[in-house]
Amino acid sequence: MPEIRIEEFYDAYAKALATGDAALFAGAGLSRPAGFVDWKELMREIAQDLGLDVDKENDLVALAQYHFNDRTNRSKLNQKLIDEFTQNAEITENHRLIANLPIRTIWTTNYDTLIEQSFSETKKRCDVKITQENLAVTKPHAHVTIFKMHGDISQPHDAVLLKNDYETYNETRQLFTTRLQGDLVSKTFLFLGFSFTDPNIDYILSRIRVLLGQNTRDHYCIMRRVQTPKKMAGVAKADYEYKVRSQEHRTNDLKRYSIRALLIDDYSEIPDILRELNRRAHLNDVFVSGSAFDYEPRGKEKLEELAKMIGREIISRGCNLVSGFGLGIGGAVIVGSMESAYSKNASIDERMTLRPFPQGDPPKSMTRETFWRKYREEMLKQAGFAIFLSGNTRDVSSDKTVIADGVLQEFEIAKQLKLYPIPIGATGHAAQRIWDEVFGNLDAFYSGKGVRGHFQTLGNPNKSNAELVEAIFTIIKRVKG
Repeated sequence: MPEIRIEEFYDAYAKALATGDAALFAGAGLSRPAGFVDWKELMREIAQDLGLDVDKENDLVALAQYHFNDRTNRSKLNQKLIDEFTQNAEITENHRLIANLPIRTIWTTNYDTLIEQSFSETKKRCDVKITQENLAVTKPHAHVTIFKMHGDISQPHDAVLLKNDYETYNETRQLFTTRLQGDLVSKTFLFLGFSFTDPNIDYILSRIRVLLGQNTRDHYCIMRRVQTPKKMAGVAKADYEYKVRSQEHRTNDLKRYSIRALLIDDYSEIPDILRELNRRAHLNDVFVSGSAFDYEPRGKEKLEELAKMIGREIISRGCNLVSGFGLGIGGAVIVGSMESAYSKNASIDERMTLRPFPQGDPPKSMTRETFWRKYREEMLKQAGFAIFLSGNTRDVSSDKTVIADGVLQEFEIAKQLKLYPIPIGATGHAAQRIWDEVFGNLDAFYSGKGVRGHFQTLGNPNKSNAELVEAIFTIIKRVKG
């Protein structure tokens, strides 16, 4: 079979994400679960106007052209776009997972604004390119550039919709073609939301073939495998076998465009794939959790110095810091990270994600507990590792030191997101409790990584700060390979 194995795909695309060389090409399938129509449903009424049956037509783009030819205008087509793509739609989990990836370039044939909304939801700035004029202007400090190569619902009259629009694309949108050519050569694309029946795919692939020439670079697409009929007999069996052969030929043909296909059994697998890409893409990002009202068993000076050393080493060893300013811990970690960043002339904005916990009232639609958990989830989504230090606070009612529930909650979230937890049990409190759980189930967290001895170091209160720090980053190195 010509398709790629999933582990090979993960390794290749996660590497592109980590180096900043990844791009995404989104098709209509990405928006369909949000409630928007696919091309067939978009064209159903248009076909009826022409006395045709959309279910019997293969070239859906031609239907739009026939309608224009018949009416000599595209007013109904424009209205159809407005009606279908201005309805309320929910951002899907897939959109949110994409927005969390360290991806700076997205191309899409979709007219809707769900991709932009998902990035805005995560407080990332989007530079959206709809027209050729947009390409001449760059929005400062943008996290992602979104190229809407077929237009946007805000400008339905200019949307690429008719067969004539596709055929004259290189003349009317030449700057998009030039930019796409550069991205295809310099970036690794993942095509998501396209099916073999998508009318856009053939136009796009033919354009890619011309643009690439001999400058090939591997790209990837995710498509659903031909579905096995419930009753494998007679006509159903023959039809299934025919479709399988056709799909084999089609996926093999994709290699002409340097696109390798990852076939899945069901579209419900895509969120898991995107979650795994997120996990692997963030292996350079380290979240530090912890708080200290009581600095024992190491003492205030020694614990703060350990926190500073961890912050310094995160930056000096090429990792990035994610922190929420935990009491008595977060500040020291940040100071250490900034010391290292300044000494290396590293960009603080690029190497450090600092999100102090909000102290005011939560949004009216949320309880404080729900608000804080969501805030923690947003931070931890940005990381691949989670270091846990100390983790205690003062109970106001009893005036006693207690385990910090927030640190334990961050550990639970880290487990759900499949981050690699690194609890420093030697610092006691929540970190000790987390260390007990992780060390007691080490194979579940670190199967085959060979880190048992280093975890024993992290749980030993007699080890020096230098030994603890070395154990932390040896674990990180083992995981990253």
